Amino acid sequence: MPTPMPVSAAHHHPPLVLGSTSPYRRELLARLRLNFSVDAPRVDETPQRGEAPALLAQRLAMQKALEVASRHPGAVVIGADQVAELDGQPIGKPGNHARAVAQLQAMRGRQVVFHTAVAVVRADTGFAQGLLAPVAVQFRQLTDAEIERYLRLEQPYDCAGSAKCETLGIALLERIDSDDPTALIGLPLMRTCALLRQAGIDPLADL
Repeated sequence: MPTPMPVSAAHHHPPLVLGSTSPYRRELLARLRLNFSVDAPRVDETPQRGEAPALLAQRLAMQKALEVASRHPGAVVIGADQVAELDGQPIGKPGNHARAVAQLQAMRGRQVVFHTAVAVVRADTGFAQGLLAPVAVQFRQLTDAEIERYLRLEQPYDCAGSAKCETLGIALLERIDSDDPTALIGLPLMRTCALLRQAGIDPLADL
């Protein structure tokens, strides 16, 4: 069942549903002070053969939004996905310590692009649009000891590329290039706001 999210301001708009189980995305969307609920998408996230990381992120974001919207036909539904890319290959969530070590060792001293996609679907009007927010990240030349300490403290095994940059993961990096500041955390809020306005929800309308 969808979980209602408390907010501090009352807004009158179509029901809003976040199609994501990510606590990071829930926290980010709550910044807009909109009433919304959460419903987990049921989507196979396996990449298609030869699928580019940016296209994978866009496809999964839209599939998540469409799948959740099928259960909430009168709602505006947000789907999102993030895929990291190194040397043209996708880097997903590590899932465990050994894979996280391998990811960070491969990325140290390198530039990695995090492709963060957001999609908004409103089934009753046929609205379905998505946007991509790429983030170029330059990793420091990390030592093995730094990698172990970071992983022990943060355990970022549910984060693409093991990069939990809203907390200690920021110490892994030398530079971040992005035109949507929250994209690296998992939900590009400026692009999300643009899509929500098109779908009939304006975060500033009732203020």
